[in-house]
Amino acid sequence: MERAREEASGRYDDDALDSYSRTVMRVAAAVTPHVAAIEMSATRRNGRMRVGAGSAVLFTEDGYLVTNSHVVTGTSNGHAVFADGSRMELELVGADPLSDLAVVHGRRPRVRPAELGDAESLRVGQLVVAVGNPLGLAGSVTAGVVSGLGRAIPVWADGNRRVIEDVIQTDAALNPGNSGGALADTHSRIVGINTAVAGAGLGLAIPINSTTRRIISALLSDGRVRRAYLGLVSTPVRLNPRAVIRSGQRDGLRIVEVLPGSPADRAGLAAGDIVMTAGGRAVSNAESLQRLLFSDAIGEPLDLEVLRDGAELRLVAVPDEMTSNPK
Repeated sequence: MERAREEASGRYDDDALDSYSRTVMRVAAAVTPHVAAIEMSATRRNGRMRVGAGSAVLFTEDGYLVTNSHVVTGTSNGHAVFADGSRMELELVGADPLSDLAVVHGRRPRVRPAELGDAESLRVGQLVVAVGNPLGLAGSVTAGVVSGLGRAIPVWADGNRRVIEDVIQTDAALNPGNSGGALADTHSRIVGINTAVAGAGLGLAIPINSTTRRIISALLSDGRVRRAYLGLVSTPVRLNPRAVIRSGQRDGLRIVEVLPGSPADRAGLAAGDIVMTAGGRAVSNAESLQRLLFSDAIGEPLDLEVLRDGAELRLVAVPDEMTSNPK
């Protein structure tokens, strides 16, 4: 009897593993054709060549690809190579360092564009598949689960400190070259653009959602995104029952770090504070705050309702414009 149970359990494990493998293989086969290896370059004043390499995802039929801003920083032209071996020349359309997104353009490709999804539908524990070109290895695939949502991380880029907000954290391993590649759900929809800027092996992705679609649209039309900047590192947090009853909302945004000299610092915000509302709107994750910080918020007072050690505070921050190299 015991042996029969062990055999049945073994068959179940094999079936589950086969199902997992089939899902990953199906998504990889569907997504890989849309992901290109890119190399971008520009000649500096001293005559030296600046080269950036990574991955990019084709998202329009007329040759526009989305990648990471840090992949193309300081470059202007380059080329893309797709999994089928086709190649096209690229030019930089625009980049947004705050979201770590950029758009490049080439001639009309012979491959079809990827289907963009919505990261708002993701849940912690959900299976995702990452496709990119780490270390020049084309069409590399890793799989894992969503480990966290709504993260905000501080990173160093070109000697300057900045914050990338509302990232997806996964346990799908990423390495240099994965940056700019696709993070896909089990329906083969692109729900994120992978970024390895925070360190080799740490799985992070910029979500595809209403805010990032707005950023991509601005890059397509203007080549840049005018952004307001607060200077917070934050994470979503569930409020305690007393705060829920008092405020009528279940979640807030806990401040992990305030960057020195930033608008948040000048407003008196501190690590440990929980931001409840901004501009009169409930704040529950990084995106809900980020969507308020476009060009019309620059230099304008932003009312903040904050919980600090259980006490309610009302503070006012005046966002700066996000420059390409914020300190």
